[in-house]
Amino acid sequence: MYVIGERINGMFKAIGDAILAKDKGPVRQMAEQQLAVGADALDINVGTRVPKEERVAAMEWLVETVREVSDAPLSIDNPSLVTMRAGLAKASAKGKGIINSTTGKADKLDAFMKLAHEFGAGIVGLSIDENGVAASVEAKLDIGMRIVASAMENEVPIEDVFLDPIILPLNCAQAAPGIVLQAISQFKVLSDPAPHIVIGLSNLSQGALERPLINRTFLVMAMAAGLDSSIHDPLDEDLTNAMVTASLLLNKVIYSDSYLAAYRKSKQMK
Repeated sequence: MYVIGERINGMFKAIGDAILAKDKGPVRQMAEQQLAVGADALDINVGTRVPKEERVAAMEWLVETVREVSDAPLSIDNPSLVTMRAGLAKASAKGKGIINSTTGKADKLDAFMKLAHEFGAGIVGLSIDENGVAASVEAKLDIGMRIVASAMENEVPIEDVFLDPIILPLNCAQAAPGIVLQAISQFKVLSDPAPHIVIGLSNLSQGALERPLINRTFLVMAMAAGLDSSIHDPLDEDLTNAMVTASLLLNKVIYSDSYLAAYRKSKQMK
């Protein structure tokens, strides 16, 4: 599983405060903590507390701060093409960037895919188009095919494409997880090689009381369906243990009695 750590996000109070105060300490610490427990990449999001006219500068500062402690891939999380370009430029100067994200809307898809080609970046494609969030498996597949086709047209390697079937909060869309699981299994046959499949796991449990249990149960189910990437909190030890155990049961890693310790040691050696 390719883990994208979600915690460098201005929506979290400590990080939001640090961004506004230009305090590098909490940002650096969060980057190092997530990487130490297994994150393969870090999501970078300035949040909404920063005024719109200051978000380009805030994104540049945030990426530069993380780059002072790591050259891990950085997922630049912002809907603005201008802010995305600024973040990618800083991220790609030392390591790889990932565009998080584009939708299947024709104009946005083309613009962001061109940006991915320009910077050699990965790109997350959401199951959203002019009609909104795709509600059915068929609609999600249709958008997924458009995203894959756009990547091919813009010479973006399919290995750099992450399709996101969009997981909605369970407490307001209880049928959605089952639809997403079906979409995941079918995304894998859209191309050869197949695109990566990613979800923003925390979205599933928004507003629910048993958030950790819901998240880790669904992550295991999604991995069995073919999910190979997730944006979540790598500091959640129970979630990580469930993810690593699922990898073992799916025969993706070799069994040993100390497989959990071996996983953590392998991440610390990176």
